[in-house]
Amino acid sequence: MIKLKQILRAEDIVEVNGNLDVDVVDITMDSRQVKKGYCFIAIRGTQADGHTYIDKAVELGATSVICEEMPSKIAKGITYVRVGDSTLALGYLATSFCGNPTEKLKLVGITGTNGKTTTVTLLYRLFNKLGHKSGLLSTVVNYIGDEEVPATHTTPDAIQLNKLLAKMVEAGCTHCFMEVSSHSVVQNRIAGLTFAGGMFSNITHDHLDYHKTFEEYIKAKKRFFDNLPEDAFALVNIDDKNGRVMVQNTKAKVSTYSLRSMANFRCKVIENHFDGMLLNLDSVEVWTRLVGGFNAYNLLAIYSAARLLGIEKEVALTEISSMTSVSGRFEHMKSPKGINVVVDYAHTPDALQNVIDTINEIRNPDNKLITVVGAGGNRDKTKRPVMAKVSVEGSNMVVLTSDNPRFEEPEDILNDMKAGIEPSMVGKVLTIVDRTEAIRTAYMLANSGDVILIAGKGHETYQEVKGVKHHFDDKEVVQSIFNTL
Repeated sequence: MIKLKQILRAEDIVEVNGNLDVDVVDITMDSRQVKKGYCFIAIRGTQADGHTYIDKAVELGATSVICEEMPSKIAKGITYVRVGDSTLALGYLATSFCGNPTEKLKLVGITGTNGKTTTVTLLYRLFNKLGHKSGLLSTVVNYIGDEEVPATHTTPDAIQLNKLLAKMVEAGCTHCFMEVSSHSVVQNRIAGLTFAGGMFSNITHDHLDYHKTFEEYIKAKKRFFDNLPEDAFALVNIDDKNGRVMVQNTKAKVSTYSLRSMANFRCKVIENHFDGMLLNLDSVEVWTRLVGGFNAYNLLAIYSAARLLGIEKEVALTEISSMTSVSGRFEHMKSPKGINVVVDYAHTPDALQNVIDTINEIRNPDNKLITVVGAGGNRDKTKRPVMAKVSVEGSNMVVLTSDNPRFEEPEDILNDMKAGIEPSMVGKVLTIVDRTEAIRTAYMLANSGDVILIAGKGHETYQEVKGVKHHFDDKEVVQSIFNTL
């Protein structure tokens, strides 16, 4: 049995009421999960304050409590520890309780606005294929070796995260590749983890509903690199002007990658087609089934990280040439009538611009691009008009439709989007709230050789309306239309 004094950092402690020699059966920040012998950590969240549930946790059997403010009622025989920051204390508490799993495998985290899921997923596939049993922590799904574990957040809370990592160690994993969101950095969900490497893809307009300003968003990303240890690598895309900013204060060894300038790792797109592209990657020509400049960046990041983790050049290049796309990321489908459909998760202005630019580079100028796009509800509203503007300027026609409206009215979201459309462009735009009908209409307007981009949901198999997730899969809808029209 582990003792509280063995897992609690001395520097986190402000005040103690009780005995630190108390046994800890398990730890939780959810009072409803508390059982006899548990340690309850009171966290001040955006929706609720865990301090109001301390008494409830004690009633259910908690024998120790970590909090930022001592409760007015002190129960006899219970250990109360006041800390300066409960979220920070929780991160270190969780990793110690789980046996410091990141000291026993190589954890590589990637942060950035776009490309995180593709990069970590393909790195996970590459290392497993090369015989390095690996774990994956992503927005889409988590894996412990070959075992799938459903994902619920970009980064799980500190307890879930460390328990997943501990299971990876137990399963014999030597590596883990993880998306690191700006939220997880600010909320200290990754506190206490030891990273073997950190990667930066890019930073563009997103999550301002949470961070409020772009400067705060950048600071959140940068904090990840500030905290990397000396023996880790920091790999950054220097074609993004914030790439060098990220590593200004890092202790880690910095490496750079680029498609446009001098860097440690370089790549150039030679040919681009719907079925793949030809790259000059580290001075070697490589054909890949992935498409577009943004995927060239993703593949270069994957190659660079693999090399920094000790994979030989020829081996890494061979594996990259056989990679296939991640679900919902520039997935190309072709109808019996010869109409091209691209399903992509792009849900930020920059990601949308990248996909539209890629399609426009590949398609025959005589063929149309019809873009079907919406924006999520209860999220950053400032990107909505920008997404509509990007869509209209890069497409022959745009169908605005519902994405995941959540608790907002779809019409209100679409009105926010339409505010970004110049009056001279309005004739190119249709508004159809029902997403199935929007996709069907786009298909009916298309001719052989035309391209339909369905953006925003990608891999998602649901549509969230008023707190309820209804089954909805863009690819299924497209296939059904192929079969009936």
